[in-house]
Amino acid sequence: MSQHQPYAQALSPLDVGALRFRNRIFVPAHTTNFGCNHLPSAQHLAYHRARARGGVGAIIFESIRVHANSLGRPQAVCGFDPACIDPFRRITDAVKAEGACMLGQIIHLGRQVEGDFERTVAWGASAVPWAISALPPRPMDEFDMEQVIEGHLVTARNLVAAGFDGIELQMAHGHLLQQFMSPLSNKRDDAYGGSLENRLRFPARVLAALRAELSAGFCLGIRISGEEYAEGGLGIDEAERIVPMLARQTQIDFVNVSHSAYVASYSLATQMADMAFDPAPFRSLPARIRRELRAEGFDTPVFAVCRFTGLDEADAMIASGQADAVGMARAHLAEPAIVKKSIAGRLDEIRRCIGCNQGCAGMLERNLPVRCLINPVAGIEDRFDEPEALPRAAAKKILVVGGGPAGLEAARVAAALGHDVTLWERSDRLGGQLQTAWLMPKRANFKTFVDFQIAALARLGVRVVFDKTADAAAIQAFGADRIILATGSTTTAMAIAGNGPVFTLPDALQAPDKLGAEVAVFDRTGEWGTLSALEHFADLGKAITLFVPATSYAWRTTVYSTLANSRRLRERKVRIATLRTVRSFDGETLDVEDLSTGDVEHLTGFSALVAVDHNSADQTLYLALRRAGRPVVQAGDNNAPRTALEATYQGHMAARAPFPAAPGVMT
Repeated sequence: MSQHQPYAQALSPLDVGALRFRNRIFVPAHTTNFGCNHLPSAQHLAYHRARARGGVGAIIFESIRVHANSLGRPQAVCGFDPACIDPFRRITDAVKAEGACMLGQIIHLGRQVEGDFERTVAWGASAVPWAISALPPRPMDEFDMEQVIEGHLVTARNLVAAGFDGIELQMAHGHLLQQFMSPLSNKRDDAYGGSLENRLRFPARVLAALRAELSAGFCLGIRISGEEYAEGGLGIDEAERIVPMLARQTQIDFVNVSHSAYVASYSLATQMADMAFDPAPFRSLPARIRRELRAEGFDTPVFAVCRFTGLDEADAMIASGQADAVGMARAHLAEPAIVKKSIAGRLDEIRRCIGCNQGCAGMLERNLPVRCLINPVAGIEDRFDEPEALPRAAAKKILVVGGGPAGLEAARVAAALGHDVTLWERSDRLGGQLQTAWLMPKRANFKTFVDFQIAALARLGVRVVFDKTADAAAIQAFGADRIILATGSTTTAMAIAGNGPVFTLPDALQAPDKLGAEVAVFDRTGEWGTLSALEHFADLGKAITLFVPATSYAWRTTVYSTLANSRRLRERKVRIATLRTVRSFDGETLDVEDLSTGDVEHLTGFSALVAVDHNSADQTLYLALRRAGRPVVQAGDNNAPRTALEATYQGHMAARAPFPAAPGVMT
């Protein structure tokens, strides 16, 4: 392959043990919650086939459990039950038929699985819980260790029988084997605790047993955390020692370098770093481990992961010698065909992950199937092909009213399906409420999403009319075959007694200078907008105090992001007062009720109050059109105020909805 070809490094083949990846981009193991009764599902098959068809070099199937007390939720997939072989075989056949290699990650989660679903007891290196809300695990004895080793071997045999090309041993992310390696979770005083050599003893035994079971010719690699990002935990200096130590003992065909530990702290938030993170520190970890391996004489391929959103970034990482392959999980969730589209030069058609963590990490935390704000059909590929892949429909006249996330997605999809689409927007720009989000630098990636949608509308020939006020008469006169009403929602001004300066969140973000230096924020939503604004206002030099009526804050976001937000808010001295509701503000005194006691505190010194409530939707126009018998559907906040995740999905589905048959026509 010519070195002058775009992405020449990323697209070059890579030998990984006895395997050859057709290119150096892979989909790393990531939880999807698609399992059914602990077995792989048809949803898994469609999801992975779509990404293999999209051109990726290899796929690593998620977290295959090796023991009953590592199962957890029913969506988790087991590998020790031979019933998994046939459904796995269907997936490996489908992926390999598309030209990608298929590997499986095998895992024991240790203390993370408390056994609520399966009524099992968690095991760990020591009786150290992973969170304040968790129970201590049972410290493992030698008989438990033998069971875990045997579980890995049985699982490996089943995966070989199911046609997997290789196996990745999960030694990262604070799961069982890392629990032994990390001084934070291993407090043992026997042969498996204390020194690094002792802490490594059990994980090394598991790896060696797997290699003996699989033979030298089968691809076997490891996933390891190069840094836990927790004080006193496993760090890159020890990780640089661990990998060569393992390589000297056992043949390793690849090293997949990640980071973090599954502990309820900042560490966990780094695992799926959102748009507020600079990814550069994560990329230094595989570079250091690769350099150490090369110095020890090992040419083992080293993989890098985390927040790679395009082949340009991956190519630069590989070309610089910092990694041999790059894993892109969320990037493939957003765009299954990222490799093929990059090769074809269709860069403006690539839906780049913006790191919002709303559909991926957010659903993971709720034990729901993974979703994607950018790609509404992610995870439901068994029901929906991409619009561009479908035959062109008989063109219908579509009117989309509103240019926020729901309207943009509806217009894009309807046009891609072959319809004649017009979009009316009442302002002079597109983006809706997302325009407020990108006023905050750490949420600026939302503009990337809107820019993609705007470019798609232009490419697909959508007519956009700005400064257009839509009423029932104008809409009826347009004569559309379908009206998609995506007019959004209205910010609700909270009724606060007193005459002090009270701002809505959008008003505060648009004019932060009017807030003064000491700002109180009262939030009833628990949403991303307030969470992001706290940090933004603090970065502007304001002293911030948050009051919430709940027992915690940001309750509708995901812990995978909030744990990092908590650290940053602490660094910025943002005060958080829970179980508090604001009763009045007169500009001098803020009256706050303590909901635990009923006492009212009279606080002074605040220059402004930002009061955040849920938005409201006006149904007047929708009802008028329905009563007039017009073919109208709602999408996004006009239907019910939620987040951009729901808005894009509803816009997408509104565009796909079948048209009713003409009277007298059989369907």
